[in-house]
Amino acid sequence: MTETHPDRFDEVEWSEISRSRWFEPSVNTLGLVGTLLPLVVLAGYDRAVLPARTPTLAVFGLGYDLTAVDYLFVVTLVLFAWYLVVPLAQHPRMTRRYWREFRRNRPAVVGLGWLGVVFVGGLFGPLVVSAPEQSVLIGHQPPAFLSVDAANVATCVGELHDGRCHGTLTHPLGTTNGGKDVFAGIVYGMQISVKIAFITTTIVAAIGVSVGTVSAYAGGWVDEILMRFVDVVLSFPTLLMFLLILYIYGAGLGMFILVFSLFAWGGTARYVRSKSLSVAEEPFVDASRMSGATTAQVVRRHVVPNTASSIITQLTLLVPGFLLAEAQLAFLGLGDSAIPSWGQLIAAGRSDLSFAPWIVLAPGLVLFATILSFNFLGDALLDALNPETEAESQ
Repeated sequence: MTETHPDRFDEVEWSEISRSRWFEPSVNTLGLVGTLLPLVVLAGYDRAVLPARTPTLAVFGLGYDLTAVDYLFVVTLVLFAWYLVVPLAQHPRMTRRYWREFRRNRPAVVGLGWLGVVFVGGLFGPLVVSAPEQSVLIGHQPPAFLSVDAANVATCVGELHDGRCHGTLTHPLGTTNGGKDVFAGIVYGMQISVKIAFITTTIVAAIGVSVGTVSAYAGGWVDEILMRFVDVVLSFPTLLMFLLILYIYGAGLGMFILVFSLFAWGGTARYVRSKSLSVAEEPFVDASRMSGATTAQVVRRHVVPNTASSIITQLTLLVPGFLLAEAQLAFLGLGDSAIPSWGQLIAAGRSDLSFAPWIVLAPGLVLFATILSFNFLGDALLDALNPETEAESQ
């Protein structure tokens, strides 16, 4: 009986193993491609077959017309599902450890719950809540269980008692001066906020991670050119560029996302570069190089996975800035008035603060809670995914 011996480390043809694995797609990649194929077919059908004024989802009996932002939003959701949610399900032990560390931060747990409400409300809220419609006759209706001087409303929807108009559950958070339901506006604003959060972070991550990683491992004149370009991006006045594009092409959600994401990746690129350089000094990277792995294989199999947790945390902390920027521009009247965002809702009530403060307070509190939740989430993720940072701070 012959005895088989395993190959020695120095006798294994590592280049052939690395080459075969380099072109072997993962289960997640195959799932991503399989999920996106129907979307590509639908987009092609929408562009080549359907008449211009026919809603995209008319073939399914729905009257919703998908825009370029909608398609991009679906793509980001699919990426999020296959490369963040599915990996957590594939590694339950690691997920349980992350969750144990994460739930130690109680404000972050509450914030995660609120962000879940915003996410679900943004996805499914418009399906069950009618879009806010203007009706001047029912303007300035007070929220439920509150009342306002009847002289401030043209027609009182609720009870009229002692010269005061009382709110009703028909408009639980009241109405604007134009009669639009505030609650419906908040729900539709959740959809806008979710789109901004997912699409901008995806674009920033794609550009920032690519530039930062290439800069770290190319070195030399490539690193110098890329970092100087990052300096230009970081110093460029994003608001000025947005105003210029606004003057030429007009306002729009897609234009806002494009401009602010294309000029917000500089910090991420610098962060990824510094993390990549630190990971490159680890012993397991040296061992991989000694085994015959190329630079591209080292980056794909070691650098990106070991910097992913820090990148996720950094991107989470970028989202509040995007949401606040949209609200500020809308409040100043520089956004698209057709977009039912929280900023537009706040702007609609700024002239009525003296007798109808709910128009500003309701969306303002929702925006404040969302931004605060993202900040709590980012801090908790930093401790859960990178426990060594907490140890260093102590």
